[in-house]
This record gives sequence, structure tokens and C-alpha cells, in this order.
Amino acid sequence: MKKILIVEDEEDIRNLIVLYLQNKYDVHSCNDGDRALSAIQELQPDLILLDILLPGRNGMDICEKLRETDVETPVLFLSAKREFEDRIQGLELGADDYITKPFDPGELMARIQAHLRRNEINTSHDPASDNILIAGDLEIDMDSYTLKRNGEVLHLFAKEMQLLLLLAQSPNQVFSTEQLYDKVWGTDRFGDLKTVSVHISNLRKKIERDPSRPSYIKTVRGFGYKFLKP
Repeated sequence: MKKILIVEDEEDIRNLIVLYLQNKYDVHSCNDGDRALSAIQELQPDLILLDILLPGRNGMDICEKLRETDVETPVLFLSAKREFEDRIQGLELGADDYITKPFDPGELMARIQAHLRRNEINTSHDPASDNILIAGDLEIDMDSYTLKRNGEVLHLFAKEMQLLLLLAQSPNQVFSTEQLYDKVWGTDRFGDLKTVSVHISNLRKKIERDPSRPSYIKTVRGFGYKFLKP
């Protein structure tokens, strides 16, 4: 049974999520940010549902701390804050998805299943294989999930790496936003497609010499994105 940690201070919402998930997952919960980090360390969950506005340490701080210590567990933010800037901030800190309250329980379940499935696929590499993709000054190790530019290691969050691999493995192929969301986040029925554009923007900041004039990830207006392999 996959283990899910819910960090949510609103008791009614927390109990509802527990009730909805407990028949399918091993569900644990806590109600404040200070307890969250120790609970994550103790439980080693497979996925974290994380409220942003919490007593003590807030959800943004928790996510940032996890990514700074190379914890790549999928993090899905739960928040009543709908402003696009808040979503951008959360995704830039390494969150995998952002779900606004109130949400439909069926949508929440679909997103959880998609993230768990994608995370399982993307962590099941064969360490014995030598699978290196070279593109210009980029070197992508598709087994160890590492990226180098001119020998220097660049740190990417999990979803950024998944996007880069998808695009780089099919150079010059145009992917629509919907296709990217479906292939990386695992479902095309739910979710905000702006998540894709935010991750593309973050990825460009890390791999492009000049993100405002990208040489690798190109926007094809009216269609989507493609990767150019020099």
C-alpha cells in the first residue's frame, strides 16, 4: 500500500481526505508545519498533500526544505489561494502540482494516482545501462536522472527532468500543452495546464544561456513546444 501524508490544519478537510483515501492508501496526517518535516522523515511517504497556510512553518517553506535536501517525493499543494503568482511560487520551489480548494474528491484521487504512477515509472531505471543523451552542451543521464552542461551538474526538480527527457528524446517534435500535461502529470482530464508553462519557464532558466531567447526549448505559437537538438 502506498503511503500518503496529509498536512492540513483544517480538521474537516483533513478528515474528509483521510476518509476518501484510507481504503486505497496507507494514510497519515498532521495539522501543523512544525510537525510536518519530522513526520516526513519518520514515515518516508510516497506522496505528500501539503496545505500552504499552516500553523508554524508554512507549506512553501516545507517544500523548499525538502527539495534543498534532495527529497524528491511528489508534493501536491492544497490551497485556497488561487492567484497565479502563488501557483508559480509553489511550482518554482519544486512542487509537482497545485490543487485549489474547494476541490472535487474524484479529481484529487485522479491526480494522486497519476503522480504515484509517474513517480514509480520514473524511478525504475536500470542502473546497469549506459543511457546518455547529448544535445549541444547538455549531457542528460537518463538512468541517474542527472543533467550536466559543459561538465557542470545542473539541479532539476523531478517534473522539470521529466519534461526535459520527454522533449529531448523526440527532437523537433511539437508537443501540445495538453500532451505534455498528459504524459508528465499523467492525466489530461484534470489540472491547470498553466502548470506546464510554469515548468517550461523554470526549465529554461536552468538550461538556457539566455532564457528570453531559448535555443533548446522553442515555443511553437498556437501549437506548443519542441526541443531543438544542435
